[in-house]
Parts: sequence; C-alpha cells; structure tokens
Amino acid sequence: MSKSNESLMQRRNAAVARGVSQIHPLVVQRAENATVWDVEGRQYIDFAGGIAVLNTGHRHPKIMDAVKRQMELFTHTCFQVLAYEPYIELCEKLNQLVPGDFAKKTLLVTTGSEALENAVKIARAATGRAGVIAFTGAYHGRTMMTLSMTGKVAPYSAGMGLMPGGVYRAQFPCPLHGVSDEDAIASIERIFKNDAQPQDIAAIVIEPVQGEGGFYVASPAFMAKLRELCDLHGILLVADEVQTGAGRTGSFFAMEQMGVAADLTTFAKSIAGGFPVAGVCGRAEVMDAIAPGGLGGTYAGSPLACAAALAVLEVFEEENLLARSRTLGELIGGRLREIAVNDKRIGDVRGLGAMVACELFTAEGHPHAELTAQVVAKARAKGLILLSCGQYGNVIRILVPLTATDLEVQAGMDIIAECFAELA
Repeated sequence: MSKSNESLMQRRNAAVARGVSQIHPLVVQRAENATVWDVEGRQYIDFAGGIAVLNTGHRHPKIMDAVKRQMELFTHTCFQVLAYEPYIELCEKLNQLVPGDFAKKTLLVTTGSEALENAVKIARAATGRAGVIAFTGAYHGRTMMTLSMTGKVAPYSAGMGLMPGGVYRAQFPCPLHGVSDEDAIASIERIFKNDAQPQDIAAIVIEPVQGEGGFYVASPAFMAKLRELCDLHGILLVADEVQTGAGRTGSFFAMEQMGVAADLTTFAKSIAGGFPVAGVCGRAEVMDAIAPGGLGGTYAGSPLACAAALAVLEVFEEENLLARSRTLGELIGGRLREIAVNDKRIGDVRGLGAMVACELFTAEGHPHAELTAQVVAKARAKGLILLSCGQYGNVIRILVPLTATDLEVQAGMDIIAECFAELA
C-alpha cells in the first residue's frame, strides 16, 4: 500500500506532541542537494534548507563519505570518558575561523539552544555576574534559559509561565520600524538606569543578523558601539551565529563583516551539513572559567557530527562557497527587487550574503502576514519550499543551499514571482 502525505500526517497528529509545529503538510521520502521528494513522489526545490542547516546541501557526497568512514571506526564514546581526534581537530579549526585576534578555546555540544545556554553559563562564571541583555525580535532557542532571551512569547513560551529572570530586553536596531542605532544603544542605557547596573550584567547576546526575528542586519557602526559599551563596563559580548554561521552571510561568520569581534561566539545549524553539532568558541581565559566537569554532555560533540563538520570545512574551501554565498545573495536579492518594482506590497528587500528576505505590507503600511502565508502555500503547490519569519509573520526568508545551481535558484525565484503575480 502506497503512503500518502495525508495518511502520514494523520498518524503524526495522533502520535506526536501538539507543540511540535510543522510548516508544510508534507512527509519527505528522500533529498539530494537542493531538491526534496515527498512520499508521493512530488519534487520540490528547497529554499528552506532545514532552517539554515543545509548550506552544503542535502547529502553532500564528501560529507556522507566522511560520516560513513567514521561509522566504521566508532559512533560514540562520550568525549568526557574517551576523547577522539575529530572533536579536537574541529575545535582547533574553529579557534582559527572564529573572528578575534586572541587565543581561543571551543566547547562542542549538540544543539543551538544548548550552545546559548552554555555561553551564558561561561559568561556568568567568567564575570561573577548573573544578568543578561538580549534584544527585541531575538531567537536564541526553546530551552528555559534561552526562552528568556528569545524575544517572542507566542508560540515559543506561551502558556508556560514566566521564564528564568535576570534577562533584560533592549531594542534591536531596525530603521524600517523606527529604531535607529542610537535608539538601540539608548535602550541599553535605560536598562542600566532602570533595571540593572552594568556591573550586574555578565553578557550582551546578539544575532549579527536576526534569524527568526526577520533577517534584520545589525550595522557595523552599531556593533562598534556595542563593543565599546561592553569594554567600558566589563561585559562579555556574545554573538549568536547559529543561523548566520557556516557561510550563510558571505563570510564564514557574520561578525567578520562587523569590524569588531565578540568575546564568545555560538554556532550550530550548517556547521555539520545536517548532522547535529553546536558549540561555543571564545577567549581562552573566558572559556576556561568553568572547572572540569562543568561543561559537556553525553552526546556533545558526536564523533559522526565532528567528522561531518570537518568535511563541511573542506567543502567550503574546495567549492569556494563563501564567494558562492555572495553571488547567490546578489542573484536572489536582485530578483526580489525586480518583483518589488511592480509590487509595492514588498516594502523591503534585505540581507547579508545569501541570507536574504523580503518584508510584506498592506497598502496601508501594516505588516501583511496573510499575504506572506498565501505566498508560502502557493509556492509549495508549485514545487517550492519557502519559510516565513518576523515578529509580525510578514517576512519571507530564503535559505537555499549554497550548492544549488543557478538554474535551480532561478526556477525557485520564478515561482516566487508567479505567486506574487497570481495573488495580486
């Protein structure tokens, strides 16, 4: 008996917790590079990339080969019990790749949320302080501490009561919505005046380009002011590069384009090409603030994921994917701007490298979440997988694999153009 999306979705709804959402009512059968096939044999161009996890595409041959070779040796020991070279080598390479002209050390874990949790732990231990400043529109994860930092209640923490305290919310600079760099810095100064003294703040945590928040890009000028503020008060600057890292923005880490370095950098998602590894990399003396036993986890830095991540780094070099990211960004941004010329509902096209989005508004200038959802649904019907995001649900984001061909990307952009035309 052949399986259908509908029958499997019925089974899913009966078996899987309601809180696990799903954007597209499809069940995948197989995938290759920038293409996925559902259980009914329907083919789709993938502009979602597993939410920025597949910068090197689905099942890149080099990554698959590296994981297969590691599987023949061993799959798990727990690094805290028996160490293995892939973990060590990956930390060595990340210490070189993460921005900052200072000695670094790295911790490997499994998920982006776990990386952010550990960044806060490390910052608290290194500074002897407990407070954290995060930003409006931020997304840092779904665990309890990261939910405090994530700047969106529904759906992430709705109905769960108050999250852990000691997290204060500053404004993320967004001129489109009336928040200048100066306004954002002033909002931090208000926290210092009204809520917590600077000497009570361990870390300021920021995404260089907001992910779930809407692909708003922090300016180098703002980052310089933030760095200056942190240095003045002995606060650690934490760059959440979970979504921006691994080449998505045209440099391996987005902070390379910001003119300043963070003290701690978190990474995950595309770093291992679809295998779960995440981590924190930062100043060696800060990373060493926690005594042995205070960091780690049973599956943290899985040998298979470390092997995959090392292969990802080779693929970036061999296929010149950083340059490809910049080229894709120009192609995608250019096509969106072409559509926007004749469609004033597209109020903004923005991004960094191949991290590109467009924001939709009504004729009255209000966020147009309804049109955004319609475009995503119509694109799926035409064979394109898209994602939306933003505090108002009115942003279409594009996270196509950097390994996708120009033909695939243009075909996907053609579908987006058709959707806007048909929904005029």
